[in-house]
Amino acid sequence: MICASLTSPTMQTALADMKKACEAADIVEIRLDYIDSPAVKPFVENRTKPIIATNRPTREGGKYEGDEKKRIALLREAAAAGFDYIDIELDSVERLGEHGASKVIVSYHNFKQMPDNLREIHEQIVAAGADIAKLAVMATDICDTLRMFDLLRDVSIPTIGLCMGEEGVITRILGPRFGSFLSFGTLAEGKQSAPGQIPIRDMRGLYRVNDLDAETKLYGVIANPVAHSMSPAIHNAAFQEKGINAVYLPLKVADVRRFVAEFKKLDMQGYSVTIPHKVDVIDVMDEVDEFVSDIGAMNTVVNRDGRLCGYNTDCLGALRAIENVMGGEEPLKGKRVVMLGAGGTSRAIGYGIKARGGKLTILNRTVSKAEKLAGEIGCEWGPLDRLTEIEFDVLLNTTSVGMHPNVDDTPAPTDVLKEGMIVFDAVYNPMETRLLREATERGCVTVSGVDMFVNQAVAQFEMWTETDAPVERMRQVVVERLKVR
Repeated sequence: MICASLTSPTMQTALADMKKACEAADIVEIRLDYIDSPAVKPFVENRTKPIIATNRPTREGGKYEGDEKKRIALLREAAAAGFDYIDIELDSVERLGEHGASKVIVSYHNFKQMPDNLREIHEQIVAAGADIAKLAVMATDICDTLRMFDLLRDVSIPTIGLCMGEEGVITRILGPRFGSFLSFGTLAEGKQSAPGQIPIRDMRGLYRVNDLDAETKLYGVIANPVAHSMSPAIHNAAFQEKGINAVYLPLKVADVRRFVAEFKKLDMQGYSVTIPHKVDVIDVMDEVDEFVSDIGAMNTVVNRDGRLCGYNTDCLGALRAIENVMGGEEPLKGKRVVMLGAGGTSRAIGYGIKARGGKLTILNRTVSKAEKLAGEIGCEWGPLDRLTEIEFDVLLNTTSVGMHPNVDDTPAPTDVLKEGMIVFDAVYNPMETRLLREATERGCVTVSGVDMFVNQAVAQFEMWTETDAPVERMRQVVVERLKVR
């Protein structure tokens, strides 16, 4: 079940929000500690879904700072009025007393860490007479979530188990799959009652939390940070479009070696890999393809019967986008290509350009990096100011220059852009960078980073599922998300 946790400041807004929450969620938590002068009967009289009364003190992350007896008395009043559930802390439950027909959620919160004695705490909650146990702890590493999943598998009474923070987000998505009684969400961004809560619209639409089951295949993106990744949106939309029982998760990973080793127990079927893990992840694969070995970077993991296999679709995504606008067979062969940048994306694309027969020159602000990468690939190199001195047919920007919010920046002066030239920009936010806009004005053929992003995701999807990807749906998702931003 999905529970809407309401943090409304007044009775008027709380009742209005409850109406919205009853339409969006399966159950509603009324955070009485957020409300100025709360009254309980109006909630019971206007509910259309089960409701939980919570009056959380500051010591457990709530807003209530008043007299403890009055806090408990309000919960008793909520029970007498007919709330379906009363949420009370483990250290306070013995003072609750009579609670009528209301079921009691006995809760424990730790906003600092995952406690070593998680199971012992659960046993204390059970011994306290809980109808439902609740444990909400802070994940300091994504591997903490595995302990919560293990607990949920083994519990003897209905249990709400979740890890807070960005590292713990997956427990809010997968919790019900592992047996959690419910998972908390918010009506809107900025209204979270605890770190890491997800808007209900995303829980239902993006992650389909209530539809996940033991057969749901798990995928995700390994990144740090990960909150603003568009990969969950694009891949979950693709799974839904194709009717595949799978979910794609945001995975904030600090130590990729530890993560890969410990998450094998979840039997995840595939990963996307992005900054800063594209190099370190190679050493923990069971095998990688020849291209990954050559370039020393990978962005895709495929689970093949328990063996983790590494690939790189960044290069394929870029080359498909560029060659699609050029047309013909071997369109890059013999073409003079200048690539700006010498990072991970540059490395993948550079090897691909060379393999396609392009005459590549790498230019970079830090010249030593350009020299090093060019030496590995076997091509020309130089500083950025060489761009005005050399002739070329194709210009590739693989730097972050021009990315939001620095949308007025460009990596290339306008006078180097010639009619008929191919200009590719790996930046996809904004969709039309200043470089691409000026290139269009000068008569160049332009290729957006959106095309590369979609193409690399399409290649990943097809590796994972052995099914044709819904390309247009995936592109639509990216464009819609970028327009909102």
